[in-house]
Amino acid sequence: MPKVTVDGQEIEVPAGATVLQACELAGKEIPRFCYHERLSIAGNCRMCLVEVKPGPPKPQASCALPATEGQEIRTDSPMVKKAREGVMEFLLINHPLDCPICDQGGECDLQDQAVAYGRGGSRYHENKRAVTEKYMGPLIKTIMTRCIHCTRCVRFSEEIAGVDEIGALYRGEDMQITTYLEQAAAHELSANVIDLCPVGALTSRPYAFEARPWELKKTLSIDVSDAVGANITLHSKGREVMRALPRINDDVNEEWLSDKGRYQVDGLTKRRLDRVWMRRDGRLQPAEWAEAFGMIASALEGNKASIAAVAGDLLDAETMFAAKALVNACGSNLTEARQTGMTYDVSNLAAVNFNSTFAGIETADAILIVGGNVR
Repeated sequence: MPKVTVDGQEIEVPAGATVLQACELAGKEIPRFCYHERLSIAGNCRMCLVEVKPGPPKPQASCALPATEGQEIRTDSPMVKKAREGVMEFLLINHPLDCPICDQGGECDLQDQAVAYGRGGSRYHENKRAVTEKYMGPLIKTIMTRCIHCTRCVRFSEEIAGVDEIGALYRGEDMQITTYLEQAAAHELSANVIDLCPVGALTSRPYAFEARPWELKKTLSIDVSDAVGANITLHSKGREVMRALPRINDDVNEEWLSDKGRYQVDGLTKRRLDRVWMRRDGRLQPAEWAEAFGMIASALEGNKASIAAVAGDLLDAETMFAAKALVNACGSNLTEARQTGMTYDVSNLAAVNFNSTFAGIETADAILIVGGNVR
């Protein structure tokens, strides 16, 4: 394991680590836009510049530079400070002053790093570049004039989602990130590029202009829309759940979330049943509450023993108690709270559970998929 010196502090780093990872092991914060722990290294935003000896007398991109024995790394020298200010000034040349109307405001890497590492003002007086809007489907809102070409969305689509849909067209200042055919990024992980985008180029279309991050209360939760059980954080404003974002769990979902898990929370507030519907002549039609309760009462009078209650795995105790009290009051004791329907010996759950983990799939000898969508 090579030993390197970071700002005068000698540390030992794993073989194959980069200079950026070495700096983080030493507790130093290195700004970055294109580098991401779970994506391949691009080295194209140039924000992570540090000074390295032995080496050329200029700042170097730490994300793409391997850490080797005896390196002296400086993250706080005047050269590094000036270089980062220059890079930030270039990044902001074409970036519009959209912060008041941009949904990334409050959780924007560009804002944070411009304050921490940028100059006080820009010296640029030429014409700015503008980019036409792209269409990436109903979930991703695009304002590509804000794009800083970090290519995180491109690398995610290719490496994690396995769909070569997003890429770059043209060269130099004409470069644009787009879906080649300007149509929806139609895979089940598409909205993760919203979390990955360090600026406001890709934001959530259903969540647009709904709330600011500092207004939201965060609650740790689990996504129950599918069998993955992805770890999520629910962001709420007052009594209303505004959005669900993934949180990191390397054994389950890493830091990704399916579009279904991300946007199912819209069902809590939008298009909900707000009146009584009754079936007449084979069709559902609006009705009055009194009429509905009368129908329920008449049905119960006929055969009291026919009413039963089935409680799901995710129900709280108060709701189940109320349901049981209602069923008992109606003269029935037909209640079922084991949704799986298994009457098994709880002392040995391994006998009935699917006991391989997601991480275990990589080391499995054989995998049997029954009626599944392999994609």
